[in-house]
This record gives sequence, structure tokens and C-alpha cells, in this order.
Amino acid sequence: MKTKVSILFYAKRAKASVNSLVPIYSRIDVNGQRIELSTNRFVEISKSSTETGKMKGSSQEARSINTHLDMFKIKIIDVQMELIHKNINITFEALKNRLLGTKERQRTLIPIFKDHNNKIKELVGKEYAPGTLERYNTSLKHTTEFLEWKYKISDIEISKIDHAFITEYEFYLRSVRNCANNTAVKYIKNFSKVIKICLANHWIDRNPFANYKSKVKEMERVYLSEGEMQNIINKDFKTERLSLVRDIFLFSCFNGLAYIDVQNLTKLHVSLGIDGEKWIFTHRHKTETASKFRYFP
Repeated sequence: MKTKVSILFYAKRAKASVNSLVPIYSRIDVNGQRIELSTNRFVEISKSSTETGKMKGSSQEARSINTHLDMFKIKIIDVQMELIHKNINITFEALKNRLLGTKERQRTLIPIFKDHNNKIKELVGKEYAPGTLERYNTSLKHTTEFLEWKYKISDIEISKIDHAFITEYEFYLRSVRNCANNTAVKYIKNFSKVIKICLANHWIDRNPFANYKSKVKEMERVYLSEGEMQNIINKDFKTERLSLVRDIFLFSCFNGLAYIDVQNLTKLHVSLGIDGEKWIFTHRHKTETASKFRYFP
């Protein structure tokens, strides 16, 4: 993504002093994010140009202030060029830290991934299923093992994650981990969510997934035939526990509910329908869509 940087000066009227002088500020926009810095120069509001933000006229005072503002702008441009020459992405945070002289925080992948997983853990049972947490934890494990396998490191700066990193990670999943296509795609998708968090927070300004493509292969699903279903119905189990398991399985087969949906059913889900008969009213756990069917005790 091409970085857009704009610089302008303006008199900040809200900070006018008792002697009617207002400070001149520099406003720097980096891809829509704004930095405001004081130039340490003051001007009478009537002598300030609304077009340029500089001082009007050619007096010695005006030349002095305007020369200072020009040098201030050159300093900002020099910082941009320094970042370019060092092959550092010109981000809002990088430019701001360089201008203010503060040390830029180096964000790395693993702590961000762990923080994401910890938040999911707190929401298990509310917004996420335990299986979702398990999948992301496994994805984190694969990621850390990939870093060691490929780069001999335990972590990596997120700014160094590029298209090559993604393709190498996919190769690792398919070869070393021996993941099938759909499994590898799902782990890559989990990883991409962490990258989206970095993009949303402007910690990186380029999406390493921009030119990456993957596709889940359609799997042929095998269904039980009517005869097979009848064999299960007629099967005589010696224990009540296995008979109950068989009945729950058949119940799911006939109404299409997933295991978690059946597990969550209670007597409270049974109500009278508009036909006066008993119906089961519930919501599917995964999609939260309504589901209803006749109840036969």
C-alpha cells in the first residue's frame, strides 16, 4: 500500500495567549491518521495566512518565522527519507516516534497471537465454542514450530511477515505437518485473523495476504441409506447406555441437529405449536438460526 503523507501549518486559535498571540502547529497526515506538533512559534492571528499557515508579509519577524516553518517541514521530509533508505515502512507510528524522538515499540507475532487466544478463552461458552479455542491454540503451536523450523527463532516482528512467509508456512503445514488441503487452509485462515488485527490497529500497513489465494476443496459426504438407518433402529444393544447413544444419534439424523444442539436441549424447548401439537423450538449453536420440528415423545 502506497503511503500518503501530507503536511500543513495552521494557527491554533483555541490556544491564544493573553497578548493575542496564537501558536503555529504542524498537522501531518499519514494514511488518514493525524499527528499535531507544535512548531514553537507564535503569531498574531491577523498576521496569519489561512492558506499557508505561515505569517503574512516580508518583515524580519515574518521571514524568521517562515524560515523556521520551512526548516520544520524539511525535518519531517528528512525523517520520511530516512525511513525509506532503511527500508522501514512509513507508518503513522514509525513517523511519529521518529519526530518525537521516542523509541519505536517493536511488536512481535507470538504475543499478539497469544493475546487473541486469551480473549477467545474468556468468551468460551458466550461467543465461542471450546473447539474454536482448541483450533486457535493448535494454530499457535504450528506457528511457533514453523518459526523454529524455518528461521530458527521463537518469534518474529510483524513488519517482517510478507507473502513469502505465508507461502512457506503453508508449505510447512502440507509437508512437515502432513496436513490435508482443507486442514492447511483452515490453519492459514486462523493465522490471517491475527494479521487482520495488526492491520486494523495500524501496526502494519501492508497485507501479506493481498496476493495469496487458497481454496477449500469440496468433500463428498457419504450419507446413511434407508436400509442402514433401519439396521441401526433394529439393533439390540445389551446396555441401556448404548441404546441411549443410538437413540440420540437417530434423533440427530432425522432432524439435522448437530451434537451440541442436541446436548443443549431441555424440556423448556418443548412448546405447543399453532397446530396445537407439541414442537421443539431451538436455535442452532453454530449459525444461531431458528430450528423447529414436531415432538414425538
